[in-house]
Amino acid sequence: MRPFVWFIVGILLLILLEAARVYFIMPFPGSQQDDAASLDRVSVAYWLHNNIGWLRATGLIATAFMLYRLLSGPARRWQRWVAGALVLVYGGVLYMVDAEMMADQMFLQPQTKRMVPLSGNKIPMNKLVLGVYENGEARAYPLQLIGYHHQVRDTVGGKPLMITYCTVCRTGRVFDPVVAGSVETFRLVGMDHFNAMFEDETTGSWWRQATGEAILGPRKGQTLTEIPARHLTLAEWATEHPATLVMQPDPAFKAETDSLATYDLGVKRGKLTGRDSASWHNKSWVVGILADDAAKAFDWNDMVKKQVVNDFVGKQPVLVAVAPDRMSFGVWSRRVADKTLTFAATPGGQWTDRETGSRWNRQGRAVSGPLAGQQLTPVQAYQEFWHSWRSFHPATTKADGSGQ
Repeated sequence: MRPFVWFIVGILLLILLEAARVYFIMPFPGSQQDDAASLDRVSVAYWLHNNIGWLRATGLIATAFMLYRLLSGPARRWQRWVAGALVLVYGGVLYMVDAEMMADQMFLQPQTKRMVPLSGNKIPMNKLVLGVYENGEARAYPLQLIGYHHQVRDTVGGKPLMITYCTVCRTGRVFDPVVAGSVETFRLVGMDHFNAMFEDETTGSWWRQATGEAILGPRKGQTLTEIPARHLTLAEWATEHPATLVMQPDPAFKAETDSLATYDLGVKRGKLTGRDSASWHNKSWVVGILADDAAKAFDWNDMVKKQVVNDFVGKQPVLVAVAPDRMSFGVWSRRVADKTLTFAATPGGQWTDRETGSRWNRQGRAVSGPLAGQQLTPVQAYQEFWHSWRSFHPATTKADGSGQ
């Protein structure tokens, strides 16, 4: 009986080992909770990831020895059947973990990346995109597409870029992939605080998508350089950049990207990626702003209602404006020519400032009045779920809605 018992123990431990590899870095109940133990769980996942080879080999050798003892002895028929069934179960778990459940196997990179001008574009103009402008070249990446792929590599204005998106956090980030003087290759490895994590090929370090920071591995503490990006509809982006190129769907992943057709609009259902239309709930939309060493979150519902919000982030006076499409937004500094301006919305989605009466367009440029020709300075801002902004910016304040 003893070889049978030890075989059962061994095979169950092997199954638990494989399950643990994905549990701690995928969105299973309890695995991604926003608490002090979360990083410890990720550290366990990182250790398992780097030691799975010898752990698996040791377990297999020990279990195979017990199986040999069992089959070469006077084992009962039912014991042999149970042992065979458990071997098949372990094989199935091993296949599922390695071939189906690892993040980079679930969310694949584009096989064919097509960037076309607006004249050849098939993406509806009301779809949200991440817009990037570098060295005189503009490109737009629809959330519906990069939301599935999680990462798209491209070169914009001669500069290599890493365009990333996490649908569970609603975080779009663009990074310079150059690390230690060389262009680095990253793969999607899992999640931390419900946020995508990438592993670099050179050192195996793990990096958070929301912040670009390496949290585990030899490069722990390093941060990727972030490239400014706009979060707006393709129509609004095209107004600013009519020569933009637009990423098109890869036919190889039509079913996957079609499943996100309503994601950017906030009407997709689902516990992980669906929006809560109320304010300040975990899945509520906020606009997060980092300025003057401070972080502040603005309720999306309040922004849409007011269209224009004048506020401060730290000591930085900011203008937060939502376009008439109620989906596009922008944030700019309100300091112009040694003045701090106060803005109000006007019909057609433009603004006027109270101090000079100048009229401003949605790109932050004064088109008439005493300040005609002046350009507001953009401030990097992000639309994401409240739980994400709160997790990665724990010292954030909440706009109280008093901004005008």
